[in-house]
Amino acid sequence: MKIVCVGGGPSGLYLAILARLRSGGRDDVTVVERNGFGATQGFAVTLGEDILDGLFRTDPVGARAVRAAAHVWGEQVIEIGSRDGSGRPVHLGGRYGYSIGRARLLEVLTERARQVGVDVRFDTPVAGDPAQDPLTADADLVVAADGINSPIRARHADHFGTEISHGRNRYVWFGTSRAFAAFTFAFEPTEAGWIWFHAYPAADCVSTCIVECSPETWTGLGLDTMDPDEAMRMLERRFARALDGHSLIAPPGMGSSPWLRFREVRNSTWRRDNVVLMGDAAHTTHFAIGSGTVLAVADSIGLADALYGDGAHVPAAADLSGALAAYDARRRAVMKPIQDMARRSMEWFENIDERLDQDPVRFAWSLLDRRGDQGPLHYQLHRATQIEPVRRVRARLTSARRHRRALSRGEITRAQLLTGST
Repeated sequence: MKIVCVGGGPSGLYLAILARLRSGGRDDVTVVERNGFGATQGFAVTLGEDILDGLFRTDPVGARAVRAAAHVWGEQVIEIGSRDGSGRPVHLGGRYGYSIGRARLLEVLTERARQVGVDVRFDTPVAGDPAQDPLTADADLVVAADGINSPIRARHADHFGTEISHGRNRYVWFGTSRAFAAFTFAFEPTEAGWIWFHAYPAADCVSTCIVECSPETWTGLGLDTMDPDEAMRMLERRFARALDGHSLIAPPGMGSSPWLRFREVRNSTWRRDNVVLMGDAAHTTHFAIGSGTVLAVADSIGLADALYGDGAHVPAAADLSGALAAYDARRRAVMKPIQDMARRSMEWFENIDERLDQDPVRFAWSLLDRRGDQGPLHYQLHRATQIEPVRRVRARLTSARRHRRALSRGEITRAQLLTGST
């Protein structure tokens, strides 16, 4: 089978890797990427335990390379500024995750793809209609992993039933020279309303710092008309306490208007003949739940499972059609509640001004439960977590839980766990 993945992001690269592995190297797999090697947007992405489990299940060799490049953050902190310049930190216990620089992740996946025999081509654009492009016209399967602005999806938007909606808030992805130790939400009051950032560290690049505000605050502070460099310097001053005097770093290729509104992409089907959508071409989720890369790679695993099952090669078009139908049905069913949850999270941040008058601990609980996935008994544990000795005990229990998970998927050995060399 000849497979062409259009888009050299995590989903396209990982599907290509799995296709080569599952077919025993028999399938001809190519990844074509319109940008040059190393070109990427943003700074770092977050990963969770479920996707690490999936990586170790499907490609342990590649998974070890990804995990080795990832940074573990073991705490979440909420800092709420006040008019006198003080900040009141609140701790969210039991939380941890992994982060990795976007460029480093792509480098690891590209290296692994080439190692297993994938033909990876950069600076190679593909036409919106795969049937008309020589690179894809004779492919048995075309995987459209070409991002939120997918030309392939746009070409056949009526067939895919594409719906795109926009969030209210404005946001911009920055980096910062501050090496955050914890995943941090920082909220600062201004004369035009509240402005805040989501920041998290990475092992191999600067911390990511996503600044967000309501459209009223955006215009009230003049950010809608301000020169981007001037705006960045102004935001540094506004967040001087939370950034501890460190600078913000412009996103790659920052133009005259770096501010964005979130675009939610949904499709009523992810397949058309021998073409399937993956990643942001198929769906998007608000950055507040930090799952874009995770869900894109999960698509890759889902498609590989549908195509190859227990590893057997798919030899016939009829089998391919059935596999694509199964992938489409299963992954869309999985994604719908996740997108609904992400929308609730987005809407929570869109109505934040009315919540920030609450007690900080209560506000932090509301942020933690913004997706509606926390049980009522957890609130008392959340309050107790603000007491330092309780927080230390909870952190040790969380660390033990993380190590047990790593042991269960084969990331570490029992000897390493017992000796503490993890």
